[in-house]
Amino acid sequence: MPYDLIIIGSGPGGYVAAIRAAQLGMKTAIVERSELGGICLNWGCIPTKALLKSAQVFEYLKHAGDYGIKISGGDADFPAVVQRSRNVAEGMSKGVQFLMKKNKIEVIQGTAKVKPGKKIAVTTSGGKEEILEAKNIIIAVGARSRALPNLLQDGKKIIGYREAMVLPALPKSMVVVGSGAIGSEFAYFYAAMGTKVTLVEFLPAIVPLEDEEVSKQLERSFKKMGITVMTSSEVLAVDTKGVGCKVKIKSKVGEESVDCDLVLSAVGIQSNLENLGLEEVGIATDKGKIIVNPYYQTNIPGYFAIGDCVPGQALAHVASAEGIICVEKIAGHNPEPLNYNNIPGCTYTSPEIASVGYTEKQAKEKGFEIKVGKFPFSASGKASAAGAKDGFVKLIFDAKYGELLGAHMIGYNVTEMIAEIVVARKLETTGHEMIKSVHPHPTMSEAIMEAAAAAYGEVIHL
Repeated sequence: MPYDLIIIGSGPGGYVAAIRAAQLGMKTAIVERSELGGICLNWGCIPTKALLKSAQVFEYLKHAGDYGIKISGGDADFPAVVQRSRNVAEGMSKGVQFLMKKNKIEVIQGTAKVKPGKKIAVTTSGGKEEILEAKNIIIAVGARSRALPNLLQDGKKIIGYREAMVLPALPKSMVVVGSGAIGSEFAYFYAAMGTKVTLVEFLPAIVPLEDEEVSKQLERSFKKMGITVMTSSEVLAVDTKGVGCKVKIKSKVGEESVDCDLVLSAVGIQSNLENLGLEEVGIATDKGKIIVNPYYQTNIPGYFAIGDCVPGQALAHVASAEGIICVEKIAGHNPEPLNYNNIPGCTYTSPEIASVGYTEKQAKEKGFEIKVGKFPFSASGKASAAGAKDGFVKLIFDAKYGELLGAHMIGYNVTEMIAEIVVARKLETTGHEMIKSVHPHPTMSEAIMEAAAAAYGEVIHL
């Protein structure tokens, strides 16, 4: 008997879609060639946050004197830090295994290929092939670290994010290429642990998708902790013949050579579309992504795609939301299409970054007349008490109707604060309504109310 739904890939897109399908009464199977939970749980979001927490604890110890605490010594046991991260990932993966059993979802271990006629060929590790049939197929195969021709990863001296998570020892020096969320998080982690880090970014600003003021603040914070930041710079070549690496970098001032133990390539990701059978089925792709409609239907009926292998932000929470919308549409419900302009993005450096909606530059380019409100954490009682005064909250409103067009935060714990903005924008909340929504004192989150007040000339604490 065929399945109602087969999903290829068990990352935060695939496994969430599988659970929602099971809740809606579908007979569901999921095919996974590696670990349940995909990259996010095993090699991405979760284990990196465990590493970053260890780095933060280490930084706290180094600055304990600032809080009136006397501590002598304190060494980082790097293998133990890595092991803790792996244990956290393992625990989360076991949680997904439990959810699969609880929801009676069949998990098939193997490599899948789509076939015409709503069929899937699954090859097990032993080389045995099995043909499965389903009324609907969702492709949720995710992505991997992108390889550049002048920065080919060998897994030893030029590494990607996977190797960066499980290094046997702390490198003395490292060049990180690419300053998006992945590059910036690893730059912070290794610098905090004691590695001499050089961060190289091709574009004029680090975290280039963020608001310009946020980029400048992070650069200041990074330089304060000893990271060398090189913007408008390009890695031309890496010589790995010696003991370490010689990295040839072209910057605004000319060419220079930087010696380091390791090079971490964090120049984006590419979708895992190879050997998937898309051509045989006739599924259309463009620029390395599967083309889908707002409900994730491909050009071939019965075949759907979600997550990092389709256009849109390559984020775990986006893949999960897409999976739920896709499954609900298959089940005959009428879900609302995803608003990609109301997706929060978070970077877990210290200070953290969180943002949603338009940057100031984008809002102006779209032709909006805007009001901008900014509240620095240097004026926040909670931030002062926490010893975390770096950063600010910046809100952008449409001057005409009061619509909240975008929010950009950098500071302590801001990744926990951005959801308020996402909900506010979903409910079409105006600036005046935010000013009149009483926020608790003292908290980091009252900076949101203060930033809204600043946009309308009503700020109290500035």
